[in-house]
Amino acid sequence: MLPGSAAGSLRLLRLTMDKLLPANQAGWLERSFVAESSRAEVAYFSLSGADGQPGNPVRPRCFLPPPGRCYSFGVPVAPTPRERVRAARLQGTLQRRLEQEAPWGDRGRVLPLLCYGRGGALLEKGFLVQDEQGLPETRAFLEELLGALLPAPAHLWVYEPGESGRLGCALWGCKGPGKESELLGRASVVAAEEPQSHPAVPHLLGNAVFRSREAARQVLEECTSIIPESRLILELVDKCPKHPKKGNFPVIVIEGLDGTGKTTVTHFLKDSLNAVLLRTPPSCVSQWRKIFDDEPPIIRRAFYALTNYIMASEIAEASSKSPVILDRYWHSTAAYAIATEITGNVQNLPPPHHLVYHWPDDLLSPDIVLLLTVSPEERVRRLQGRGIEKTREEVDLEANDVFRQKVEESYRRMENPTCRILDANPPKEGVAKAALHLIKNHCRFL
Repeated sequence: MLPGSAAGSLRLLRLTMDKLLPANQAGWLERSFVAESSRAEVAYFSLSGADGQPGNPVRPRCFLPPPGRCYSFGVPVAPTPRERVRAARLQGTLQRRLEQEAPWGDRGRVLPLLCYGRGGALLEKGFLVQDEQGLPETRAFLEELLGALLPAPAHLWVYEPGESGRLGCALWGCKGPGKESELLGRASVVAAEEPQSHPAVPHLLGNAVFRSREAARQVLEECTSIIPESRLILELVDKCPKHPKKGNFPVIVIEGLDGTGKTTVTHFLKDSLNAVLLRTPPSCVSQWRKIFDDEPPIIRRAFYALTNYIMASEIAEASSKSPVILDRYWHSTAAYAIATEITGNVQNLPPPHHLVYHWPDDLLSPDIVLLLTVSPEERVRRLQGRGIEKTREEVDLEANDVFRQKVEESYRRMENPTCRILDANPPKEGVAKAALHLIKNHCRFL
């Protein structure tokens, strides 16, 4: 049983989905899909009807052989901030229920799945469920889940062996609790060609990476009725000048993954340059960080984007009195967001010079950004025994080497300003001195 506030939010979500679904249900045979399979590989596939082209009969590797069975479903991509927030929370609810209530236990997996149209436009974000045992309880669970949370008929794709060794699928409409699902159509699954760019790339700006204060603000404005702390964040942002001016002293940003030596370097620079040391997110919002870390990505990213604008106000004031050393800033926010949203490996990232890598025009920019890099082995050695609380992305870094590579490559592609790479594998004291040397060469009057 859902509490009153959650049930109210769910009703709003269903109303929003009612508006979105009819437009997206047409032409389902014209859709293509991308799923992230094991080892961060991606599999592209599409659907072929009885009268369509035969396509490539090779079974995409994201589908299990018998007796395993796969299912998929998605939430339509929403066009407005209000609908995007509600769709994201609905997807978050679905994911939590899959993690907590699924009947397959450790004999199944839930993979991220994107559905896109013929022109590459992203249509749905959803899940591909792999059940190694092919349990009948799995389908019943999914039908009940979708029937309860999505407007009827909620679409559930059931993948099953077809003719001539092909993989077939049936589209079922789930009508809700106590009602039988309706068969809406059948198709064959065929391997699809990889598109020129990952389907999530056009969706990054305004959903994962915010290049203006107003774009991030719109998202949190839509959260005030469901996340009261959103209003407090907005009040802090509104107190900050829209275009703060940097003082006469340099602003120096130190970026890098956890374990690269940022703490040692930033404290050394603070003492050596008689500088002020600031960290993002700023301390005035730290009490709300856990709340937003538990929210869906679009809300979490909007929160961190706005904390950069709050930080910009502190930077402007501090840089009028002394140099400013900053432990992470916008580059960090963007790099983690890009690496999270783009499934697969480094080759799937947006190409160099894409707008997603460019510094926001309305955010106070630093004079120099140093990116500390270490080998994976050295980073793991340094992190052992630290015992600090980790964000979701930091946990992913430790478990997923491909994710780490995507974060680092996203850092390397940043522009205006770029990140100056500093090898942080040597002893930390030497790295700190090398950082000071780079900064003094760039900021001549120090």
